[in-house]
Amino acid sequence: MNIAIDGPSGAGKSTIAKELAKRLNITYLDTGAMYRTVALKALLIGVDVNDAEAVEKMLPSVDLDIKYIDGVQHVYLDGNDVSKEIREHRMSKAASDISRIPAVRLKLVDMQRALAAKYDCVLDGRDITSYVLPDAEYKFFITASPEVRAKRRFDELAAKGETIDFSVLLEDIKKRDYNDSHRDFAPLTRTADSTYIDTSDMTIEQVLQKVLSYIEE
Repeated sequence: MNIAIDGPSGAGKSTIAKELAKRLNITYLDTGAMYRTVALKALLIGVDVNDAEAVEKMLPSVDLDIKYIDGVQHVYLDGNDVSKEIREHRMSKAASDISRIPAVRLKLVDMQRALAAKYDCVLDGRDITSYVLPDAEYKFFITASPEVRAKRRFDELAAKGETIDFSVLLEDIKKRDYNDSHRDFAPLTRTADSTYIDTSDMTIEQVLQKVLSYIEE
């Protein structure tokens, strides 16, 4: 069984997908973490994430692995657990930029499809319902207003002790929305067969119950 969830940055996709996987006792695959890891590799070795040619040359040297420890996904880059590093704020824009490069998407989509064929799982991202798993049994598009998403991200960073201006966060989210929905290859889009859920005024539990109600039907 595959459950595909798409939506813009900060809409709560990962939170919902993780909890959904727990309740259904299936695997959660955070595809966004994979793009962040490739972007981290580029930043570490000084490759411009917007330079398609340089990124493509780098790809064969990217040793990316995913392991599940006590049910939690850990992402490894060149043998090192980078699960925390890829969540730094700077990685959001870098991941969005590098994900626009077709060679990056092709490499990671192959990995994602292989994992989905092997496990019952929940995948969330930007192009899961439209490109990665167009034949998934259950498809959802989860979103929220840019202001709500920026506030959630602001609170998340504050809880980690990071401070950033709210207006900067909001602008970053709007830019990422534009990048994700306007890239030439596999852009963020809502497919006709995806269930639309606006989480702006919903709690996590309310969203979960709505998703579960469709699956149980």
